Amino acid sequence: MAPVTVSIVTYNSEHIFETIKQFQTAILPFYPVTLRIFDNHSAPAYVNRLQALAGPQIVITAAQVNQGFGHGHNVNLNQTTTPYFICCNPDILLPAASFVTMAQFLAANPQVSMVTPKITAPDGQVQHLVRQHLDVFDYFLRFLPFKAVKHLFAKRLARFECRDLGEQRQPIQFGSGAFMFLRTEMLHQIHGFDQQFFMYFEDNDLCMRLNQAGGQIYYLPDAPVIHYYARDSHKSLRGFMVFVRSMVRYFNKWGWHFF
Repeated sequence: MAPVTVSIVTYNSEHIFETIKQFQTAILPFYPVTLRIFDNHSAPAYVNRLQALAGPQIVITAAQVNQGFGHGHNVNLNQTTTPYFICCNPDILLPAASFVTMAQFLAANPQVSMVTPKITAPDGQVQHLVRQHLDVFDYFLRFLPFKAVKHLFAKRLARFECRDLGEQRQPIQFGSGAFMFLRTEMLHQIHGFDQQFFMYFEDNDLCMRLNQAGGQIYYLPDAPVIHYYARDSHKSLRGFMVFVRSMVRYFNKWGWHFF
């Protein structure tokens, strides 16, 4: 297997130590993988716990300023020489079998630039994070707290969330930034993440530029990962405002699609 860099950007994530332990037990001893963890100025005690885990296959970078999700991955990317680069959230558990499945698929399909796995909650419920198109109405529909309104647009929401993907490997337009298995060369070609996006929509923007550059993105439902999925944009006004600013920036860049 060709060497792989796994990039994790964290900010006080409560699950990262479980994520690291999973890599330490199931992946790092058996595969040529380097884990690069970029901390976005977390609490000092948290950073100390991270730095205590540093070793030959675990590299810790501690930032003094939080410049966002994409910035952290770009720093890790610029230090990477491996042919493959994984963007992995700090609350993801990656089974070894899923890792091997995705690595083998990319190795066998040079026209594919990125693969995204089936992402499930710890209880096995699928988190429908794949997208084929993006528009303003559907994003706000997902935020509405009114179940009656969501029920009225249930079919539309199901299409937006790609709930009919099934169990076939297939090309898609947008994969989630929670887990992206990428070719490093293509990522360098498109200059990594656009750091104007502090958080949210940086993954959609990256996928747009991959598609624009001729890269293919594939969904692999036979390579599941577990995601704890703390949706900060749904939990606080600050998180929601960051989400809205990123959404406006995204549609300003790529054109406004309301429906």
